[in-house]
Amino acid sequence: MAGVSHRTVSREAGLPTSATTYYFSGLGDILTAALTSVMEEDSERMRRLSSGGDRRRDLALLLSEVAADSGRLLAEYELFLLAARQPHLREATDGWLAAVRAFARTYTDDPVRETVVAGVIDGLLLHTLLTDAKPSAEEFEAVLADILPAPE
Repeated sequence: MAGVSHRTVSREAGLPTSATTYYFSGLGDILTAALTSVMEEDSERMRRLSSGGDRRRDLALLLSEVAADSGRLLAEYELFLLAARQPHLREATDGWLAAVRAFARTYTDDPVRETVVAGVIDGLLLHTLLTDAKPSAEEFEAVLADILPAPE
């Protein structure tokens, strides 16, 4: 986030710098829009996994893909931190948490287990930002098998 400027954003978008200042009142608005977009995309990907059957392997693959893209993942947790300080930004983070809980509900009706699943997933993803060794899909799958009961 520290390297973001109107000039870098406009260059990346292939637009004149004046376009970013026309559509966004400041860098904070640009950052919020970008971070929200990233979070909403991953929330939608998570929601699609809540469509019945045993999708733990699919989630493990998604988590390993997300963990491999440290820049994107860092952007999502930057939004988490912004939303903690600015409640009006919580719509996107609430969407992510709701999507994770919806996934957990396909395996359990225990609200405590839903909370555990959400905490474990976010905790594991945060930990991947602190190391160069990214967990494999198999490692994520082993954790998911431990915290989510097999569907009946």
